[in-house]
Amino acid sequence: MSKNALSIVIVSIVLVLIFIFTFDAKSKAGDSSSTQSVQNVEVKNGVQYITINAKGGYSPRVSSAKAGIPTKIIIKTKDTYDCSALLVVRSAKFQKILPQSGETEIDLGTPKAGEPVQGVCGMGMYSFVVEFS
Repeated sequence: MSKNALSIVIVSIVLVLIFIFTFDAKSKAGDSSSTQSVQNVEVKNGVQYITINAKGGYSPRVSSAKAGIPTKIIIKTKDTYDCSALLVVRSAKFQKILPQSGETEIDLGTPKAGEPVQGVCGMGMYSFVVEFS
């Protein structure tokens, strides 16, 4: 087996183990993120900002925002070492490994009503959606 293939296998195993431990910790703690009311959308100087946290998935998983105004997503990471650190937002032509801790801005332009924007982790396990009306 070549060194590159071995490296890919090792990285894959590590990511699976991280997922298993993250999922197990969430199930023991009781994941209440879907029941919390989150105010993660605000407009400043005519630009709409949607804040999404990335660690063990994305929170909130569903956001509602206004269509027809310039919009940016702010992805916040803090000690993020799981697959949610590799984010893909196809409609914004965005694919990037996020910093372990920090903020990343994604410009969505001016979204149209009824055209949701979806983000997904590099392994396809975690996702979020922003709905525009």
